[in-house]
Amino acid sequence: MKRILIALAVLLAVQVADAQTKTPEAAKKAVVSAEAASQDAKKAVKVATWTKLASAYLDAYNAPIGNAWPGASKQELQLLMGSEKPVATEEVVLEGTPYLKEIYADKEFYFNAAGQLSIIKVTAPVVEDALDGALEAYKKAYEVDVKKSKEKEISTGLATIAQKYLDEGMTCYQFGDFANASINFEKAALASATEPLSKLDTVAVYNAGFTAWAVKDYERAKSLFEQCIANKYYYENGEVYAKLADVYTNLGDAKKGAEILEQGFVMFPQSQSILIGLINYYISSGDNADRLFVLIDEAKKNEPDNASLYYVEGNIYKELKQYEKAVESYYKCSEISPEYEYGYIGAGVLYYDLAIELQEKASNEYDDRKYQALIEEFEQSLKNALEPFEKAYNVSQNNELKVNIAEYLKNIYYRFSSNGPEYEEGYRKYDEVVKTRQAN
Repeated sequence: MKRILIALAVLLAVQVADAQTKTPEAAKKAVVSAEAASQDAKKAVKVATWTKLASAYLDAYNAPIGNAWPGASKQELQLLMGSEKPVATEEVVLEGTPYLKEIYADKEFYFNAAGQLSIIKVTAPVVEDALDGALEAYKKAYEVDVKKSKEKEISTGLATIAQKYLDEGMTCYQFGDFANASINFEKAALASATEPLSKLDTVAVYNAGFTAWAVKDYERAKSLFEQCIANKYYYENGEVYAKLADVYTNLGDAKKGAEILEQGFVMFPQSQSILIGLINYYISSGDNADRLFVLIDEAKKNEPDNASLYYVEGNIYKELKQYEKAVESYYKCSEISPEYEYGYIGAGVLYYDLAIELQEKASNEYDDRKYQALIEEFEQSLKNALEPFEKAYNVSQNNELKVNIAEYLKNIYYRFSSNGPEYEEGYRKYDEVVKTRQAN
């Protein structure tokens, strides 16, 4: 299953080839020399001593990778790498995607189906924890830079380190190593926040929290998500609130989780994650579910012309199995905004889902009389879905959405195609819509 909730900014990280990358041997030697200089009392007070050490660590980090970079073709790498050849190759699958894996003495390259380098994994670093060493060296450089004359150079170095931590985090993530992905994402945020760069990378903080949550490291996840909220980073449609609430629930404080969800609901009333979380809480806890409607009514007071709030209300009624009220709320959407298709879609999906449930019940019913009654209910529910789906199709200006609606209508009309020409015509119409879209 694709893991899509990680903030996509990380996916944009690209490593640029460095024409001056040192050999592993030279890089190791430079680190030893720079470390020795940093131990000298007279040299330790000089900014250059520490910036040189930081650079040496970064060169050591880059050395195994050489001039390779994500996006490079196999032909480009063969030209740049000269006599360096893989010791083995094999085909592997990561997250459902096939790759050609090239194994070298100190690294692994993963090429996609187009022959481009997608992932670089260093297996034999020149220096362990080189990025940690570089970060500490830049911190020391800033500390001894009394005149602050090297702020720009140090900031640039810190930004480089932060980006490389992000790259490390993304590599771990792609290999399913969420625990180490979380650590690297958090290190990226810390490097970016270090003086004099002093930039809070909320995307990195969220990704650190998300991957910590994924491996059930709830205490770390709580701290990271709370940091996101404190700095007004909520991710897509308030997802941070939903995740933080789940963290509190897993830590044994479901009530606090519900409070977090309510806070998020005020800001993001259309968030399905937050809404489902609230509904689940009130149903499982036995608390009064009317609290949900108090919240939605407060939102309506602030935005009386927001049709989507009635759509949310319909979803609440649907989850509570109060179907008539759900449909009433869905149709209220069009009264407020005639061009808002989601109310009609909500009603159509409700009837369609009910029909599927009834069909399932009928398939498990052995009493013929009860079976026939369920089939009649099933067919009526399908027919009830036609009107709202038709209205949604006619109202919507979104071509992709119209195709999705057409899929429902095609299936329903096909079910009744033997009942008359109007059903046959409906089936042909929407079948053509779906086929045309698929052809494109």
